[in-house]
Amino acid sequence: MAKGKKITYTQQGYQQLVDELQYLKIEMREKIKNDIAVARSFGDLSENAEYDEARNEQAKNEARIKELEELLENAVIMDETAIDTSVASLGSTVRVLDIGLNEEMTYLLVGSNEADPMEGKISDQSPIGAALIDMREGDEAEVETPAGVIHIRVLEVTRT
Repeated sequence: MAKGKKITYTQQGYQQLVDELQYLKIEMREKIKNDIAVARSFGDLSENAEYDEARNEQAKNEARIKELEELLENAVIMDETAIDTSVASLGSTVRVLDIGLNEEMTYLLVGSNEADPMEGKISDQSPIGAALIDMREGDEAEVETPAGVIHIRVLEVTRT
């Protein structure tokens, strides 16, 4: 990630990063410290797979802590009080109709680091997410996606 690049988060997404950072710094560091101590008690470190695994886990944990600290340092939390709730924006839940398939879908618009399509959370930078930004109930759009062009109609915009 480029140093200083601001990334917008919902309050919930920001809080998830804070919670993960706290967990890794307190609980995981303590667990890994104990795992290393136990592995050391097994003797010769040059042939000690448990020790190697614990040290690898420690390196992964510290790398994730550094990554989270950078994300939080560059985070911008959106001000939800200044939002027109009838217009789709970051943090909106948008129910849409794929007109071609006659199929309804519901998406939660989130920042790119919060996206999880399996949970219906799509990035505001994805093709569908970008198209939905600033749309209102009844608006329609054709969206170029990796699977081809789809024609969507916004059925409802809500805030959670």
